[in-house]
Amino acid sequence: MGDTPVNHHQPDALRLQGDELADATVAELFARGEMGKFNTLMRWFDRSGQDLPDGLPDVAREYLAATAAPPSWVDWGEMEKARLFFIDNNVHISTALSFAAMPACYLVPHIARLLSATHSLAYPSRRMAETGQFTVYLMRPDAFQADSRFVPAAQKVRLLHASIRHHLRREGRWDEAALGVPICQEDMIGGQMMFSVQVLDALHRLGIHMSVEGAESYYYAWRVVGAMLGCDPASVPVDLASARDFSDRYMARHMGPSAEGALLTRQLIDLYEEVVPGTLFDPVVAALIRYLIGDTSADWLDIPRSSTWDTAVKTAPVLLGLLERIEDSGPLGEWVLDTFGRWVTELELSSLTRGRVMQYAVPEELKGEYGIKSARPRTDRWTPAPVSADLRI
Repeated sequence: MGDTPVNHHQPDALRLQGDELADATVAELFARGEMGKFNTLMRWFDRSGQDLPDGLPDVAREYLAATAAPPSWVDWGEMEKARLFFIDNNVHISTALSFAAMPACYLVPHIARLLSATHSLAYPSRRMAETGQFTVYLMRPDAFQADSRFVPAAQKVRLLHASIRHHLRREGRWDEAALGVPICQEDMIGGQMMFSVQVLDALHRLGIHMSVEGAESYYYAWRVVGAMLGCDPASVPVDLASARDFSDRYMARHMGPSAEGALLTRQLIDLYEEVVPGTLFDPVVAALIRYLIGDTSADWLDIPRSSTWDTAVKTAPVLLGLLERIEDSGPLGEWVLDTFGRWVTELELSSLTRGRVMQYAVPEELKGEYGIKSARPRTDRWTPAPVSADLRI
């Protein structure tokens, strides 16, 4: 990314960088008027190793060939540990992704405005559905094998991000002087932290027992994913300790209240309240988000309070601890809970996607009615490290 090396201690430099490969691919597809053709053909390409469709533009074919495999530095032993971590904690991870990682995205005002740019008013849960499907693909045992859906999804998401950069810059709908490049390296790496470090934080708050090795492997898997989504590996923290520092500094630097963040959170709550049968337990959704992200952040996102449910949800660690003891009781208990976890995860995905396969199509335009306005100037148990001393309030 550029001629000058950067690292995660240079956030201003990271704000000036996008994703050169994906950006060049998208620019050429638009320049040649081939984006519509690309999207149509890509609907038939959704598995690793699948033959590319005839008629695919050359620039797209070259991009897909260049990004068809994980980075060469991947340690597959670590990835296997991460896979086992996913299996053991799949339903907990899905909960943390939905009720901690997604709201964390909404806590960054310029990210909330950017996410609002690609939300269809008729289907506001689309981005949540795409994120849910993407992470479920990642958690499957065959994620990096032939015939899997994960790698093609990563390739398409990377182009989706590049297309948003293309539209916002071309149409002058992004204050680049104040905010840097849209979906810049700092924001991409910050997003990686939300789906890794902040998910681990949420699991800890839920009382989930994680080993140091398991937590490190989970973060390592997201390092691999980040590289596949266009994060510059030279700028990404190499271990969980340095990732913690990046995450703390990124959030302290950017988080705050915004109307877009509150709206996106309301849509998230509404979506999951539809999933919960009846209405009696609807308040548990907001209460769980508040519990996982804290009162200050929850107030910024206009998450409603409920004295009853805000108190009740604090019993979650006790209940989950009981389930862990059942799981540890023997192979049968482990099999039952792992199977139940997979079932719950798949049910949640089905509810999010409404039975559809999300295609991650590259938008040919950002519709004005929801576009962005220029921004205003068990043993060895893992526990989160304390917040950096210079960031404490």
